[in-house]
Amino acid sequence: MDSLARGFADAGHEVVLAAPSDSECPVPRVPDMRQAEPAELGFTLSELSHVIRAYRGMRGVDIIHDHTMAGPLYPHRPASVPVVTTIHCQLTPSAVDVYRAIGKTASIVAISRDQVSHAPDVPVARVIHHGMDLAAVPTGSGQGGYACFVGRMSPDKGPAQAIAIARKAGVPLRLAAKIREPEEMRYFREVIEPLMGPNEEFIGELANAEKYALMGEAFAFLNPIQWSEPFGLVMIEALATGTPVIGTPVGAAPEVVEHGSTGYLSSLDELPALLLRAEELSRAACRASVAERFSSERMVADHLDLFTRLLGQKLPFGVPDPGTVHENQIHDSLAPGT
Repeated sequence: MDSLARGFADAGHEVVLAAPSDSECPVPRVPDMRQAEPAELGFTLSELSHVIRAYRGMRGVDIIHDHTMAGPLYPHRPASVPVVTTIHCQLTPSAVDVYRAIGKTASIVAISRDQVSHAPDVPVARVIHHGMDLAAVPTGSGQGGYACFVGRMSPDKGPAQAIAIARKAGVPLRLAAKIREPEEMRYFREVIEPLMGPNEEFIGELANAEKYALMGEAFAFLNPIQWSEPFGLVMIEALATGTPVIGTPVGAAPEVVEHGSTGYLSSLDELPALLLRAEELSRAACRASVAERFSSERMVADHLDLFTRLLGQKLPFGVPDPGTVHENQIHDSLAPGT
């Protein structure tokens, strides 16, 4: 992750980054990396090629943080260098098989307690929530007179439920969503577009500045998630703008949203009434919750704490143990296209 590599460097550590050659992260790079191939992400020739080139440039580092799935299983990685890997996906049965194997030779970081709960036998060394750079997010006024939805155009994300909630509450809704893949286009055309009326406005996919402006002027952010999402970065983005989150208590949402303080989490039947109460919540408290719990500085410090324990006390894989940070060379290996 770009923010981790920057954070490690800002903390005074020597960082070598294995990222696609078109990455703009301003830290020293592993040479001879290729450009990202977005259409070929995952367990493909593209990812395997990335892993081979990345590990070839990792000689002499103290610890490797690998965000790919193939990398920790690569048999030719430096045998004496500890590897930490982060689970970014849902722990499906197939993923559980992979991470059980990874846990035998690498330390695993999960991004939420809910993610871990679906596979308690996967050895997880530490749960470290995502963080973000608050300096990049302006605080909004919340005076736009609308609720908003931001996410992929997928039934898992709950855009149809967001429309139903806002309509029942009599609230205007603005939707911004990624529609690139054929299934996203089909879902929008066949399900969402027929649902939309005069109170709903579809904006499309937004750049970060436009997204934060949309969120910041909304009086509430609707997140009626329909699957056990491992984290949900969009929630902390909304909170960072000062906008409370109204959604379902599914996946990691209860770890992010403080019910009654920074939002409301409840059943779909109860969300329309709760949406109308969103303006009772403190926008300053929403912003403060991100500064206290989900800042990039906190995320970086948590990782450095784990790395220190692994290096300083040779902790066995999967064993959590807090400690203090000292300077070590860190290698952050990013998945292609990250």
